[in-house]
Amino acid sequence: MASALELARQLREAFPEQIAAPTEFRGEVTLVVLDPEKVPDVCRHAKETLGFDMLLDLSSVDNYGDDPRWLVVYELLGLAHGQHLRLKTAVSEEKSGLPTVSAIWRTADWHEREVFDMMGIRFSGHPDLRRILMWDGYPYHPLRKDFPLAGKETSLPEVAFTRQAPLEGGPFVTVASTAESIAREPRARNPQE
Repeated sequence: MASALELARQLREAFPEQIAAPTEFRGEVTLVVLDPEKVPDVCRHAKETLGFDMLLDLSSVDNYGDDPRWLVVYELLGLAHGQHLRLKTAVSEEKSGLPTVSAIWRTADWHEREVFDMMGIRFSGHPDLRRILMWDGYPYHPLRKDFPLAGKETSLPEVAFTRQAPLEGGPFVTVASTAESIAREPRARNPQE
């Protein structure tokens, strides 16, 4: 049975110009797809040839202030061989999109909609790219780093808060400090809760 690293090397051999050398950290293997437009081709090969038949997750990272701004991450699993592989690709703010993989794994449909809703990254060719958590017409993308932690005011009182959410010192806000993370945990400050 091939290891995740061996399968990653095979995937890179199939796309030598589009994929950087695999990296391994703490037993997890990652490949970087250099051209976002090639992601569907790489994913289709990973599924059909290498047996990565399950898309566990599709997420994104906002590198606000850097270019390219976003990193889109695909977590793949082969049920038959039990190997896990991570694919990453960078997406610039000017382009702000990449092709869908929903025709390869149906579960990508909702994952891509969530990334679109929360970050504003578009997936061309997606069969139903619309918001999945926020309401239609909401002009912001709440998981972007430039979105204020307290939220934004809205003129839709029936749908959301009419003023900014009072997050300062709230139950889910940690405190900036040099202390260990356990001491910054909100429950550590309010042990009675």
